[in-house]
Amino acid sequence: MSKIDKLTQLTEEEEIIWKDRKRYLGLPISFTVYSMSKNKFYLKKGIFSIDQEEILLYRVLDITFKQSFGQRIFGVGSLVLNTADKSTPVLEVKSIKNPKKIRTALSTLVEQRRDEKRVTGKEMFGAAGFHSGVDGDMDHDHDGSFDLDDIVDHS
Repeated sequence: MSKIDKLTQLTEEEEIIWKDRKRYLGLPISFTVYSMSKNKFYLKKGIFSIDQEEILLYRVLDITFKQSFGQRIFGVGSLVLNTADKSTPVLEVKSIKNPKKIRTALSTLVEQRRDEKRVTGKEMFGAAGFHSGVDGDMDHDHDGSFDLDDIVDHS
């Protein structure tokens, strides 16, 4: 009985602080649902077969706001999340209501989670596949590649 209680504790759902659907003409009539807790961002899409994605907030590297003219007319916009997540390096949160407010809240939560976990920028770049030199500079050749000279200190 004790093992079941421990398992139940581990599988309890986090409190969802925001939830919305992808919108068409400003109406939430799709089967793509976005939600966010204090620690994770969730994407669920599909009706018969369901795909779910979950991204830890501290892995979000960059948040970009996009809003086309049509989206402005209907009061929606999109966010592009660049992450250090291997399965979803880029997640586009399409046509949501109040995108600027969500971007601000998401940015705040990302910073809070990074502070909690003591994750620095250098660690996140390493997780995203970038390599920094000894002095921490992101030196690279003109073709975008990195050499051994960029990493080795020749002093």
